Amino acid sequence: MPQDTRPHVVIVGGGFAGVAAMRELADAPVRVTLVDRHVYNMFQPLMYQVATGGLNAGDVTYFLRSLRAKQANAEFRHGLLTGIRPEERVAEMSDGEHLHYDWLILANGVNTSYFGTPGAYEYAYSMYSRSQALRIRDELFTRLEEAAANQGPDEIKIVIVGGGATGVEMAGALAELRDQALEGAYPELDKGAITITLVHRSGELLKPFAPRLRRYAAKVLRKRGVVLRLNTGVSEVKRDGVMTADGEFIPASQVIWATGVAAHKEVSGWGMPQTHGGRIQVNDDLSVKGVERIFSAGDIAAQDDALAQLAQPALQGGRHSAKQIKRLLEGKPTEHFKYFDKGTMATIGTNAAVAQLRGGITMVGPVAWAAWVVVHIASLLGNGNRLSTLSHFFVRYLWFMRKRAIPIVGDVRPVRPNGDREPEPWQMQKAE
Repeated sequence: MPQDTRPHVVIVGGGFAGVAAMRELADAPVRVTLVDRHVYNMFQPLMYQVATGGLNAGDVTYFLRSLRAKQANAEFRHGLLTGIRPEERVAEMSDGEHLHYDWLILANGVNTSYFGTPGAYEYAYSMYSRSQALRIRDELFTRLEEAAANQGPDEIKIVIVGGGATGVEMAGALAELRDQALEGAYPELDKGAITITLVHRSGELLKPFAPRLRRYAAKVLRKRGVVLRLNTGVSEVKRDGVMTADGEFIPASQVIWATGVAAHKEVSGWGMPQTHGGRIQVNDDLSVKGVERIFSAGDIAAQDDALAQLAQPALQGGRHSAKQIKRLLEGKPTEHFKYFDKGTMATIGTNAAVAQLRGGITMVGPVAWAAWVVVHIASLLGNGNRLSTLSHFFVRYLWFMRKRAIPIVGDVRPVRPNGDREPEPWQMQKAE
C-alpha cells in the first residue's frame, strides 16, 4: 500500500471545536486524525437533561467513528495526548504511540474546577461528562427510592452550586421533575419534602445576560419553588451539605457543582503557554503563542479578548483554525479570528427561557423557550439523535402529556440480600 504523502493534520478533541475543524478540512488536500479520550461527541448543553431523567445519554452523544463515513480523508484515534514535541512535530500518546503531524489543532475542552474548595471533589457531583451526568441521575433516583420505601431520610435536599446557565437550567429541570413527573411515579412522597437550593456567590444569576433576563430567571425559579441563596459563597463541601463563606451549614442529600472550569491535568505536560486555570494562550489568529504549526480553539483556548465558553465560539474557532491551515497550505497569510455573536440562551423549564440575540434583542417566556428547543435540536449531531430528542421533548413538554410523563431512570443502587445498598459514590474512588 503506497504511503500517504498528504500533509497530516492532528486534531485533539472531539467536541464542538474539534468536529468543526475536522469538517472544515473535508475538501482540503490533507489527511486528518481526530483524537479523543472518549469515543463519542457529547452535546454538553443538554447534559442536565440526562442528569434529571429527561433524555437518554445516547440522545446527546454521537459515535465519533461515524464521522469517517462522511469524510474520506479523516480517521479517528481513541487515546490521550500526554506530550508535544513541536521541533519534531510529534504528538505523544499515553500508550506510547507517536503521531507525526504537519499541523496540530488543540481543541480538547476543559474540565470542572473546584477552586480548591475542600471536599468539593470528593462529595460534589459535577457534570462535564456523560458518566458524571448519569451518576447525578442514578444517585437522585436512589435517594427517591430510599425515601419512598422509608429506608432513608424523609427529606431530599439538593444544593446546586453556581448560578450560571448550567446551574439555572439544572435547578429549573429539577423543579419540573419534582412538580410534574414525580407526582405519578412517587405518590408516596410529598413534593414539599424535596427541596432545591441554588447557591451563588454573586448577587445575580446569569451574569453574561442582560439585567432584564437575570431578573426574569430569578423570578421564575422562585415561582417554581427553588430557594435562591445569592451573595453566598461555598467554603467547604461535606458529605451531608455545604458550608458557606460566612459559616452557615446548608444540609444536602446531594450537592451538584455547576460552576468553574479548568484545563485537564495532562495539558500542563504539553509545554504550551498557559493562563491561570491552565488554558492555552493563543494569538489573534488562534495559533498558539510562541509555537509553530499549532492552533488551539474552543474552551481550552485563551485569547487576550476573552470569549464566553459556549458552543458558538467553539464552533467558529474550530472552523477558523482549519481555514488558517488551508490558507498556509496555499501560501497565504493567516487571518485574525473574528467572532460573530449569534447570541445565547438558557431555559428554566417548560415555556420559560431567556434569549439574548445579536444587536441587544432579548426574549423571555414561551417564545424564547420555543427558540431554545429548535436551536438545540438542530445543533445535535446525527438525524437519529435529533429525532430521538424531539420525541422525548414532545412527551416531556407537550401540555396534555407532561403531567403523565415518567422520567428515564437509570441504575439505582440495588438492595443487597442483607437489606443494605451498595456503597454510595463518595465511598468509592471517584472517576474523572
